[in-house]
Amino acid sequence: MQKLLLFCILLSISTTMAQQTTFKGAFLEKWNNSRDYILEVAEAMPEEYYDYKPTPKQMSFKEQLIHIQGNIMWLDRSYFSQEQVTGEPKDYNLLDKAALIQSLKNTFDDAYRSIDQTQESDLKETVKFFAGPKSKLQIMNLMQDHVSHHRGQLLVYLNLKGITPPGYSGW
Repeated sequence: MQKLLLFCILLSISTTMAQQTTFKGAFLEKWNNSRDYILEVAEAMPEEYYDYKPTPKQMSFKEQLIHIQGNIMWLDRSYFSQEQVTGEPKDYNLLDKAALIQSLKNTFDDAYRSIDQTQESDLKETVKFFAGPKSKLQIMNLMQDHVSHHRGQLLVYLNLKGITPPGYSGW
């Protein structure tokens, strides 16, 4: 029994290590960690402060989350997803904290599945992008970079409200 358990542990470790040796595997691991971290950040802010803006020109905490979600959805559906999207988009501003967090989690998970199903060789493909031609690999980097940028702003919002942000968990 102990040998079987040890074998399963070693198989799991070797599978994880094999996934980390490809860019896509490393990205997907980091993507899940990024998802978990932003969900912790979203949970940390009390719902009564979701409309908080540090200055009138800035997005509210809730608008930042919706913006992050919208960008992930746009990039995923434009460059990775095989699904056709139909129907009117939801008005995410109407969602309460719990529903918005669940929706954000679903969006991260949808993007994960789309990228997971993308062949590693397809990441070299050049696509049209508003800032000029980019590879799908660059689009993936942009997705994560955009999340990190706005999550950093959310950490400031928490600090301004006297809330200790969750500890960082990047890799």
